[in-house]
Amino acid sequence: MKPIWIVDDDQSIRFVLEKALLREDLPTRSFTNARDVLLALTEAGDEAGPQILVSDIRMPGGSGLDLLTKVKEKLPGLPVIIMTAFSDLDSAVSAFQGGAFEYLPKPFDLPKAVELIRRAVEESLREEVAEERMADTPEMLGQAPAMQDVFRAIGRLAQSNVTVMITGESGSGKELVAKALHKHSPRANGPFVAINTAAIPKDLLESELFGHERGAFTGAQTMRRGRFEQAEGGTLFLDEIGDMPFDLQTRLLRVLSDGHFYRVGGHSAVKSHVRVIAATHQDLEQRVKEGGFREDLFHRLNVIRLRLPRLWDRREDIPMLTRHFMQQSAKQLGVEPKRIADAALAQLAQFHFPGNVRQLENICHWLTVMAPSQVVEAKDLPPEVRAASATADDSTHAVASASAPGSAHSSAMAHASSPASHADASGLASSTQAPVPASAIALAESAADQGPTADSSWESGLEADANALLASGREDVWDVLTRRFESKLILTALASTRGRRIEAAQKLGIGRNTITRKIQELHLE
Repeated sequence: MKPIWIVDDDQSIRFVLEKALLREDLPTRSFTNARDVLLALTEAGDEAGPQILVSDIRMPGGSGLDLLTKVKEKLPGLPVIIMTAFSDLDSAVSAFQGGAFEYLPKPFDLPKAVELIRRAVEESLREEVAEERMADTPEMLGQAPAMQDVFRAIGRLAQSNVTVMITGESGSGKELVAKALHKHSPRANGPFVAINTAAIPKDLLESELFGHERGAFTGAQTMRRGRFEQAEGGTLFLDEIGDMPFDLQTRLLRVLSDGHFYRVGGHSAVKSHVRVIAATHQDLEQRVKEGGFREDLFHRLNVIRLRLPRLWDRREDIPMLTRHFMQQSAKQLGVEPKRIADAALAQLAQFHFPGNVRQLENICHWLTVMAPSQVVEAKDLPPEVRAASATADDSTHAVASASAPGSAHSSAMAHASSPASHADASGLASSTQAPVPASAIALAESAADQGPTADSSWESGLEADANALLASGREDVWDVLTRRFESKLILTALASTRGRRIEAAQKLGIGRNTITRKIQELHLE
């Protein structure tokens, strides 16, 4: 991670922030004036610049607001936090118009300041990953006729600003289509902002979309720009639009109709120049009939409709997508890519994939972590894929039984849940995937160690390992088994979050400092 640049002529402020951020394992670089910052930016270039910039307003040699303007010209995506005394509050609020991420009033509470900086860092890292993916990864893959129709539609819409509605089952790639529409549109140089309207609580969604003024409600300490303002000049992708609350649908309709909106608690209209792309897996016509979705909003959004096929309807693309996702997973985890045998590919191609492309991607990520060798065989596939294949064999009176490919290892692996196997009530894969359970890891490991006599219970496997170590006379059994357990648990969580430590810590229910310390102690770097 690149350092956090701190700009303040007050040595005590610099010292306090440096020490606090160092305790959080966040590197820093300090400056006393804006002139030195601009000189350092010119010398460093984009690659060696800051992760975020924290700057005071009043400094000799140039104000923080002037610095903000100049920095944004060089690095438009860089998060900038403006520090200000309460007497400069109006100036700080106006900094939002110049693109400041947030402002920090002086005197500030140090833990809150660190938390704000941490949030800016996380946002910056997410943006870097998103930009890298958009730049380096093919937008979409597919040779099936159904996908070729989608590609042709994207091409025809390339130079248009028309509103588009994307429909398709969960996991079919609706956001990828939205990004492709943005990338090939006249707004390609503007921001692409995505929001899942179903993932945000109803009470917060209005503020998330339209922003709020300071004091608009309890806890609104600062003015905040919403997603419409963040997407100014670019594209706003509204995912799962069918779940938007009815009263907010009215506000969205007004924005689409006249291009103006009001922040929560605001009295001045804000002009919006944003292209809206909406997506849903629901039948909106049926939602309109049931009274859950406004008919006028439906027609406003449904100017052009793109229907995405299920992965089952483009099975010929599964081998190509599998190899692509295996390469992608290996790159993300920093390991050698695994190859997949033809028999395993054939078995994958017969799986129904209720979670569509996302489920296939999750399975490939799971295989990169869990498959025991560099060549993935059919017996290494996740249990839900092998179970489906066994059912198909039974229905056609196949001679081989469902357990024929299995060894002690594959038997144990049948108890390990793929992250893609968690499905919601509708039968579609959930967008929030759980990491492989530690019990499954321990079971797979102990089964691999013990051979054909491996018990079906992971606790029994742990007990056998403990007995063997205790019988050997070792006096560090607790440390040995605890390190193995923690290592597997953390690595699996990191695999499920593609290396994002903070998200992995949240899923494990531990603090970000704890996971960082454990990674160092267990030598998992």
